[in-house]
Amino acid sequence: MDANEMDEQLTELQGELMKIRGISASGGIPEDIGKAREIRRTIARILTIKKEKEKR
Repeated sequence: MDANEMDEQLTELQGELMKIRGISASGGIPEDIGKAREIRRTIARILTIKKEKEKR
C-alpha cells in the first residue's frame, strides 16, 4: 500500500469512527459495538507504518 492509499483509508476509517462515536454520544447503541475498537487499532497501525516509512 502506498502513501496515498494509506491516507485515503485513514480518512475513511476516521469518518467511520466519528459516526460510531456520534451514535454513542447521542445515547444510541452502535450496530457493532466492537467495531470502534477495531477501527482505532487499524488507524494506529496505519499511522505506525507511515512513521516507520518516514524514518527510512
